[in-house]
Amino acid sequence: MGSFDGKVAFITGAARGQGRSHAIEFARRGTRVIAIDIDQQVPSAPYPTATAEDLAETVRLVEGLGGEILAATVDVRDLAGLSKVITNGVERFGRLDFILANAGIVSYGLLSSMDEDQFQEMIDINLTGVWKTVRAGVQHMVDAGNGGCIVLTSSTAGLRTMGNIGHYAASKHGVVALAKAFANELGPHHIRVNSVHPSNTRTVMGVDNDGVLNMFRPDLENPTLDDCVDAFASIHVMPDVPWIHPIDITNTVLFICSDEAKYMTGAQIPVDVGMLAKNP
Repeated sequence: MGSFDGKVAFITGAARGQGRSHAIEFARRGTRVIAIDIDQQVPSAPYPTATAEDLAETVRLVEGLGGEILAATVDVRDLAGLSKVITNGVERFGRLDFILANAGIVSYGLLSSMDEDQFQEMIDINLTGVWKTVRAGVQHMVDAGNGGCIVLTSSTAGLRTMGNIGHYAASKHGVVALAKAFANELGPHHIRVNSVHPSNTRTVMGVDNDGVLNMFRPDLENPTLDDCVDAFASIHVMPDVPWIHPIDITNTVLFICSDEAKYMTGAQIPVDVGMLAKNP
């Protein structure tokens, strides 16, 4: 068995964006996929969150490649729901090798004036939801004794703070601590745990929403994506690259999960066009 063929991945936030990209590319390499996402609007998110129809499209795309996928609408705040779908997936596919804790939200505001619900929702989904994702599945990996790899999606905001998203940065910094702690706990079982840190990403959550456009161009009323291209690019060391795409993060996640990275664990891997080097 190679790095991916015949193995099984559990992917959260799989209805679109990075999660969908992960599901497609892992399936393309012969990995069976257990996929979940939410099917309701998250109140604090200033953009439409995922739907069952989005997740059904991911299923269609994976199956169109000849891949196998078990999908369910589950909220990462629901530990029992996560545990149930993973158990169903392991019963169907026979194993679990990868956990990709990708689900998350972003919203905007000042910590000093933010309401409690907005702050708590961020922590519950982006931090506690990541812990619940790993908690729900990792015992299957430990019991099987086959090792494995877990990738937690953080952000460049998980390695430096940024204005107007302090609660998001706090949640993503917490993901780094989870990755390091899990790497220490699970290392004896040859289960590797790393975090990945994207910069601006061309998704609804990433750059295609009014909140982030207003953050990058506060000088304009109702800025468009085109209005923000130069501002997005200005934070990167490659001045002609305003954003990355989901496949760019997927390609990094594939390497992290591959046999070629078998001794990479407890690491934080940026996919950020040099953003952290330019803005330490």
